[in-house]
Amino acid sequence: MVKTNVRLTAPGAAQHPLAQRFEAIRTRLGVVADFPAEALREAEAAARAWSRDGRADRTELPFVTLDPVGSMDLDQAIFLERSGTGFRVRYAIADVPSFVAPGGALDVETRRRGVTIYCPDRRVPLHPQVLSESGASLLPGVERPAFIWDLALDASGVVTSVELERAVVRSAARLDYDSAQRDLDAGHPHEQIALLRDIGTLRVAQEAARGGASLPMPEQEVHGDEASGYTLAFRPPVATEEWNAQISLMTGMAAADAMIAARLGVLRTMPAAGVDAQERLRRQAKALGVTWPHEQPYGAFLRSLDRTDPRHLAVIHQATRLFRGAAYTAFDGAVPQERTHAAVAAPYAHVTAPLRRLVDRFGLELCHAVLNARAVPEWVRAGLALLPEQMAGGDHLASSVDRACVDTVEAAVLCDQVGRTFDVAVVEAVREGLLVQVTDPAILAQADGSARVGAVAPARLVSADVEAGTVRFRMNPRSAPGPGGV
Repeated sequence: MVKTNVRLTAPGAAQHPLAQRFEAIRTRLGVVADFPAEALREAEAAARAWSRDGRADRTELPFVTLDPVGSMDLDQAIFLERSGTGFRVRYAIADVPSFVAPGGALDVETRRRGVTIYCPDRRVPLHPQVLSESGASLLPGVERPAFIWDLALDASGVVTSVELERAVVRSAARLDYDSAQRDLDAGHPHEQIALLRDIGTLRVAQEAARGGASLPMPEQEVHGDEASGYTLAFRPPVATEEWNAQISLMTGMAAADAMIAARLGVLRTMPAAGVDAQERLRRQAKALGVTWPHEQPYGAFLRSLDRTDPRHLAVIHQATRLFRGAAYTAFDGAVPQERTHAAVAAPYAHVTAPLRRLVDRFGLELCHAVLNARAVPEWVRAGLALLPEQMAGGDHLASSVDRACVDTVEAAVLCDQVGRTFDVAVVEAVREGLLVQVTDPAILAQADGSARVGAVAPARLVSADVEAGTVRFRMNPRSAPGPGGV
């Protein structure tokens, strides 16, 4: 599931002048938004027909969802409590397997798609909206089927026990990251957010102790139009997002442990970055004037970077090379030798976003069977071997769409500034010339000419083609930055 780091400001994203470009990109890359008629009929029937049979009634628990503003595909909800000196985390995940009949038209279509595709103007969902934004979504005030992960944590945030049950839940509130953070900063947080802060902080410390790392890719918003010109503005990162992500990571680690114990499952794996790759990043950081103490692990270094600092942004872009090689590894009978996700620094499996990611549907059903000493459904076991290929296809398409949309946005932001000179940080010498980080707006682009890696120097914008989604600079060390530069 690839989520774009650029989005159009609401409301009216679908009518935004750039939306036509994004639609052309989706058409060119073969993204099909509409669902087959039979798949839609199955989704509509399933949304009405789910059963309470065999489910625990947990509607008395005041779960809350926490997502970006305006989200409707809510597949996660939390209910957090203190328990002795530690905590109890109950994490409700939409029971998507109950809505998708194995072998049916909807099953076939979701296997073809693999993931929800996110674009700056819209998303192309994995499941029809009648499920993803209605019948299966954990919307507030309505009963929904869910898996509930029940995790006990000690005082330091270490998981001491794991249970998983099928239940009926009723979310009490739909919270969003920004308003939850504002309330927290103002001193009157929602009770669940205050607990999330306490647990999330402990889990961040646990991640650091494991040697885990997360890459702080920035999110930017597109403002303006063709008449007034486009601008990119940073959306300030908020701590509630990281804390919420830690709950998901913790659950995914518990799921991976259950799969490994059962010798059956599908892990999200990634090889560790080699010494050469880390040393290369260390040299680039030094050239860009970003301090990386030699004794500081790369995970701690990445956590220290400032997404609003252009030199740090250049390092962040280069650090993506440390996160290559992620894959899905399925197994049945023999645990794979490669079982760890290097960024998590532990075995990890995807089980917390079934509305938006195909593999989670299988992982949830499998873990429920394993943790409750039941037989794993045959459709799960039979489908495991194909999941890596299906997910790779979906992820590749989503990444291609995202890259093309971001290229279009960057060209649109700069198209009325051709001929102007900007200060850029020279990141790397590449086959096509130089890779440079534009400081304002924060754009990574190619440039002709020569300059020392790490230098901050003037460069003239020579082209910005919105149709092609390309931007090109030429190094011009004798020129001073003009309007639009730093």
